[in-house]
Amino acid sequence: MKFVNYLERITGVGIYPMISLLIFTALAVLVVIYVVHTSDETVNEMKNLPLDNDN
Repeated sequence: MKFVNYLERITGVGIYPMISLLIFTALAVLVVIYVVHTSDETVNEMKNLPLDNDN
């Protein structure tokens, strides 16, 4: 039996793609909000981290 046949037997399986799309969209929106609200000072600090020799 093919994998698709197993999925057809699950009741309410059609909701799973919608839930995964909503989770992905919510996370993408949160990342965009974080990036927009990050200050320039924080960005410069993160940018210089690989060059920092304080360790």
